Amino acid sequence: MGTLERLAEKLADDVMKVQDATGQDRLFMEVSGVLAASSQTLEEAFLTEMRVRLAERIARKFLNTKIAEAQALAEGNTQS
Repeated sequence: MGTLERLAEKLADDVMKVQDATGQDRLFMEVSGVLAASSQTLEEAFLTEMRVRLAERIARKFLNTKIAEAQALAEGNTQS
């Protein structure tokens, strides 16, 4: 992994933590704007990292809901 990827990954991790702590779910766009002024390359890598993390979070929530539904259904079937 090169410097660009490492920096983008670390920055995305930190931004996710701050977003979670503060509830500012669009903070990453503000950070992106700051990056755009100095490095379009890092901005693009950062946004890719953020999109991947946000998409994974959405998919994980969906999957957890499906698991909970399946467990509830299984428990309902065993109680009959």
